[in-house]
Amino acid sequence: MNMNSDWLKNSGRRALFAASLAGVALGAGGVAWSSGEIAGGPISVPAAANQPGFADLVARVRPAVVEITVTEQAPRMTREEIPEGAMPDFPFSGDSPYGDMFRQFFGRHGQLQDQADRGDRGPGHALGSGFVIDPAGYIVTNNHVIRNATRIKVTLSDGSEYPAKIIGHDTKTDLALLKIDAGRRLPYLAWGDSNNARTGDWVVAMGNPYGLGGTVTAGIVSAHDRDIHSSAYDDYLQIDAPINPGNSGGPVFDQSGHVVGIDTAIYSPSGGSVGIGFAIPSNLARNIVAQLREHGSIERGWLGVSMQQITPDMSKAVGIGADQGVIVASVQPNSPAARAEIRQGDVITGFNGVAIKTPRDLAVAVANLPAGRTATMAVWRDGGMHNLSVTMGAQPAENVAATEEDTPQDD
Repeated sequence: MNMNSDWLKNSGRRALFAASLAGVALGAGGVAWSSGEIAGGPISVPAAANQPGFADLVARVRPAVVEITVTEQAPRMTREEIPEGAMPDFPFSGDSPYGDMFRQFFGRHGQLQDQADRGDRGPGHALGSGFVIDPAGYIVTNNHVIRNATRIKVTLSDGSEYPAKIIGHDTKTDLALLKIDAGRRLPYLAWGDSNNARTGDWVVAMGNPYGLGGTVTAGIVSAHDRDIHSSAYDDYLQIDAPINPGNSGGPVFDQSGHVVGIDTAIYSPSGGSVGIGFAIPSNLARNIVAQLREHGSIERGWLGVSMQQITPDMSKAVGIGADQGVIVASVQPNSPAARAEIRQGDVITGFNGVAIKTPRDLAVAVANLPAGRTATMAVWRDGGMHNLSVTMGAQPAENVAATEEDTPQDD
């Protein structure tokens, strides 16, 4: 959800013009209404009866939310400059985490847009958001905000600006960690527990939409565990707090002011908010950010199996419920799974105490453990349950997990 900063030159005039028209219309309506005013004055609600808002929360967290300006390697293309038919493959290609997602939705139900690629072609500048997680100047944002950066500038809420360096980034979860030297301790935010953010709970988003800066929106958690086909590790919160181009990397707060998510993507037929936004949950981001800070990169665990969603026919054949576990399609030789004596046809129903129902469940659980860590697995085999112990290996760089449920998925 970062964007080209020159977009504001023309669209800003349009937005201001629209706002002026709205003001005229409201003013006219107000005059007409007040002329027919009932004796005793207009209707009002006592201040004590007003619904509480988010002003106190916003005042506390605002100093730790930042704007990010990126100078890129090359200007981005506008839609008009993209050859007809090329849109599904551009610009989400290569190592972008949004390729599958964009191809799936473009031209059908609208675009599921990572918003890094909105706006007119400009001089190679883009905008995003972020937040401070350590008083020493460590800042979290999205990888897609800084992926083409040659220079990064961070603007704090007091208007002070600092150059930033990249400590580390992860394309699979679309997270990046930056560092600035402000010469002073900075206000910073605490991680919340995204598992405790229930569907229907209030959340507040803050960021830099369309370069406006310091913008606050509110809504609810609409859903958990959204898979938008951006990678094998999708586990997004869906929110209806409006987020737009430039919000990427900005925090989503619970009512205690703790970060429970990071704005990353929207589903939209127009590129603007329609109330369907996606945020990386804090419980996933916290682990990734900690590894980036310590190592500058992510080391994911590797099991060495090819998985497949169990079907009703398979469940009958092995004697287990269709919604329980994933079936092992194959085991790679000399892999951690082979050494743990996992077999083809085994049904993995649990991993380190986490229930496994889909290949994505197992991929995420395995990836969250570093190489060398030992885990327990619940495996259904020959009509009975077995507990196996497996020591994680290091994930090979070329090991890319499939996302289609009908295709065996490697892990």
